Amino acid sequence: MFGINGNFLKLANNYLFATVNNKAKDYERANPDKKVIKLGIGDAVLPLAPAVVDAMVKASKEMGKAETFRGYPPYQGYDFLLEAIAENDYKVRGVDISKDEIFVSDGAKSDCSNILDLFSVDNRIAVQDPVYPVYVDSNVIEGRAGRARPNGSYNKVIYLPCVESNGFMPEFPERQPDIIYLNFPNNPTGAMADYDTLKRWVDYALDINAIILYDGAYEAFITEDKPRSIYEIPNAKKCAIEFRSFSKTAGFTGVRCAYTVIPKELRTSGVSLNDLWYRRQATKFNGVSYVVQRAAEAVYSPEGKRQTKESIDYYLENAKIIKQGLEEIGLKTYGGVNSPYIWVKTLDKFGSWEFFDYLLRKVQIVSTPGEGFGSCGKGFMRLSAFNFRENILEAVERLKKLKKIRR
Repeated sequence: MFGINGNFLKLANNYLFATVNNKAKDYERANPDKKVIKLGIGDAVLPLAPAVVDAMVKASKEMGKAETFRGYPPYQGYDFLLEAIAENDYKVRGVDISKDEIFVSDGAKSDCSNILDLFSVDNRIAVQDPVYPVYVDSNVIEGRAGRARPNGSYNKVIYLPCVESNGFMPEFPERQPDIIYLNFPNNPTGAMADYDTLKRWVDYALDINAIILYDGAYEAFITEDKPRSIYEIPNAKKCAIEFRSFSKTAGFTGVRCAYTVIPKELRTSGVSLNDLWYRRQATKFNGVSYVVQRAAEAVYSPEGKRQTKESIDYYLENAKIIKQGLEEIGLKTYGGVNSPYIWVKTLDKFGSWEFFDYLLRKVQIVSTPGEGFGSCGKGFMRLSAFNFRENILEAVERLKKLKKIRR
């Protein structure tokens, strides 16, 4: 009789965003006459930039001719994209990242999970709380998280509380971790670390011989003078892996393209993690299509930069509108400045899921319950700015009704 990976049975029944989506669908089916505005899941709604579409069309036509047809792509990615990433995302900021330290993939979500193939199951992980669920869930599947507690946490995971009193910034834990997840701009709180904060974490990781898994998927939304890459911090190349994504930067949620940076300097016990990741990718991944990589390259063209920035500015203006609207009715908000997410304290001591149901029932707005991101998310909700402006404006008007509505 075959067996299964029993660690799957330790997971919550449903992935957070699947639960949110299912609840919204159930409400819509029961109330077909009511318009539901979805501010829960962070999925891009604006079309791809014209420069990106043009590049995809051109590349598609190349694939239709024998002389320009491409088969399997290089495991790390095509040089034209690797060089564009190295130049535009790193060298312009004074960071020396070479093309053989960059690995193109189909998504930062995949890489944040797949990177665990490189590490011992005995490694202790530390995560921010609240946290993007994939970090914890992927470690549960690998058997690194331990036993589930009644509150949904796991006994072997080191949680770094990110709460109002510490400005939603993680502090060094009492238990020493081996793997540290940092996510800035943060999902869900929208918090953004400054240079000194990241330097303390890099120094800490070097001191205890730990590795930082740095998720910078929302880097393009940074508006303040803050580091856009952990590699802007001295010696970070010796202790950090960085994940980036085109999903939110350029609306590639349905196209799928991202990349991971593993510096050559990153070694443990004399073993290069760059070499290990290359070996892993060559074994388990056949690369990102030529058409998609040409589309990603176009993001770095002058037209592509201008057009994608217009989309980012659109979402940031949405965030500003939501944030101001919530504050007008007396709700306490965070984020929305360097992030497309607004982290909101729930109304009148509602629980997170209770407030989710309340908003859906009373004003037909879908949010994401803060508790779904971890125990420190209790009493909060996350609202996404990824929607069309007319829906954002309507949602704010509906939210203003909360001044008059009570359970």
